[in-house]
Amino acid sequence: MGVMPLTDMPWWRWRTNVRSALHMLSDPVFHHECWLAGREGYGDVTDAVYRLVEDTWLDNWSAEKYVGTMFRDSAEAAAVDAAALRVLRIMHQVGADAPVSAYLEHHGWPEAVHAAREAHVMLATNDGEDPDIPPRSLDVIRIMTRAA
Repeated sequence: MGVMPLTDMPWWRWRTNVRSALHMLSDPVFHHECWLAGREGYGDVTDAVYRLVEDTWLDNWSAEKYVGTMFRDSAEAAAVDAAALRVLRIMHQVGADAPVSAYLEHHGWPEAVHAAREAHVMLATNDGEDPDIPPRSLDVIRIMTRAA
């Protein structure tokens, strides 16, 4: 599949960061091969959560606010809200500085991964991308969001 249509959504840079975070949060193989292994270039769980909510304020209000600018429709917004609420709840319970293992061992983690996967698949598919490719490194995301 091709590259994400960068000019398709008005706030495509924010969408790129949200998609990247959801992608990483939704991939159990990635969790073990990158986060648990301490692989450089992908951040950690807390970094992914911050990319999900940092510019969007999804920790304060609904993604519905961004329909038409960052999200295509209410279905995308609802899926992102569900994922954000689940991972934020876990982050608040284990602590932002907790090791990756604390997140992965949390009783709510499988549900959070499932919600992130649903949102990731929806957004990637709607952008014409294969949702099953491995997550991109943070350097690649930075390059993508600098491109015009």
